[in-house]
Amino acid sequence: MRTWLVGLLAGLWMTAASAASPAKTVVFDLQNFSCAACRFTVEKALDHVPGVTARKVDPASATVRVTFDPARTSETGVARAITASGFPAKARKSGG
Repeated sequence: MRTWLVGLLAGLWMTAASAASPAKTVVFDLQNFSCAACRFTVEKALDHVPGVTARKVDPASATVRVTFDPARTSETGVARAITASGFPAKARKSGG
């Protein structure tokens, strides 16, 4: 019973926390992106950004779609991390 109650409270807390800060998804165009292996450098850079919850690098279009928690990081912070890894990043205005 006690474990069930703790689980229920933890679930409610997680739901409230995610509702308070909806995730944001932004597509970034990347410069200097010349090979499929560059993908791993970008992914590693994003792994170190607090609040990034998902990333999908597309080597064919030289883009990365990043989902993040705006309460923990920003579009600018994500772009800076990608740029610092050697691939200057610019957010698409349309987001897609």
